[in-house]
Amino acid sequence: MLADLVFLSPLAALVAVAVLLPLAAFVLAERRLAVVRRVLALQPPRGGVDVAALALLAAVVLLLALAAAQPALTETQTQRVRTDAEALFVLDISQSMAASAGRQRSKRLERASSAAIRLRSSLAAVPSGVATLTDRVLPNLLPVPDAAAFDATIRQTVAINQPPPRELNVRATNFAALASIPRSGYFQGSAKRRVVVLLTDGESSFFDPAVVGRALAASPRTDFLAVQFWRSSESIYKSSGNADPNYRPDPSSKSQLAALAAATHGRVFSEGNLGGAAKALRTMLGRGSTRSVGHTRTTHPLAPYVALLALLPLTLIFARNLRLQGRRPGTRTEARVPGETLRST
Repeated sequence: MLADLVFLSPLAALVAVAVLLPLAAFVLAERRLAVVRRVLALQPPRGGVDVAALALLAAVVLLLALAAAQPALTETQTQRVRTDAEALFVLDISQSMAASAGRQRSKRLERASSAAIRLRSSLAAVPSGVATLTDRVLPNLLPVPDAAAFDATIRQTVAINQPPPRELNVRATNFAALASIPRSGYFQGSAKRRVVVLLTDGESSFFDPAVVGRALAASPRTDFLAVQFWRSSESIYKSSGNADPNYRPDPSSKSQLAALAAATHGRVFSEGNLGGAAKALRTMLGRGSTRSVGHTRTTHPLAPYVALLALLPLTLIFARNLRLQGRRPGTRTEARVPGETLRST
């Protein structure tokens, strides 16, 4: 891993010139006045120029100019990817996935999307893709090593009934559609270890689990893991805020998923056990060889910290003025501006 200091907008540092030039002109003028005073044998003004305050003020300007240039620390890492394994995350987007425990509570699909991103993050070197399920499986993203592309696809393209099912049924989801995955080109030929991760509420119309099991068992075998997002107290809420009377959570959803897992020799987890699901997923994929596919760069902005650092010289200026005023008890001391003399009465 290589780290470099870069400036994202270096020209912005030129704002310092607007303040530093007048300060430089003031210092030059003071030096010329000092020469004149020596020639005429004149005493310098009482108090003189507050050089320390000027230096602190210049430090403030320089630090703010540095912050404006947006310094950042960049880290470059070589990205290595498994060549023998891929994962496909299939999200159920049927209407029942819009159910939630309340109007302001998160929907099943929202929880499933967050879970998919979390599970994907546990597979750092495994190319992963995204697909959606109703009564058919459609690809959103074929397996890629780029985790950022995966996350963006989940957040931007996965939505309820987008696209809608082919047929209008009371229950749009049909797990039989999963049987089409092995022969539909979702996985590269080099991927000998394959996993389908199904994120669903488990509510499916009639299907034959054995058909799906035989399809996933075809060489090369496709492993199966499901995460269920379902609670008996959930309802689908209309825009008016009322619960849809036509929807009732199906308690047989758990047995349907269990039958599917048994037929595919897979595993089923509840949404409350994502840690267990991630561990099982890594076990299914095992270990394998990797190859370098390029570099990833991570940028850590430093500008906010530099801007905060500018408060230090300002604090010192303030504290110094207070200290100077405290040295003259019983007198009224005017506020001292850097470059001016102290005047007491």
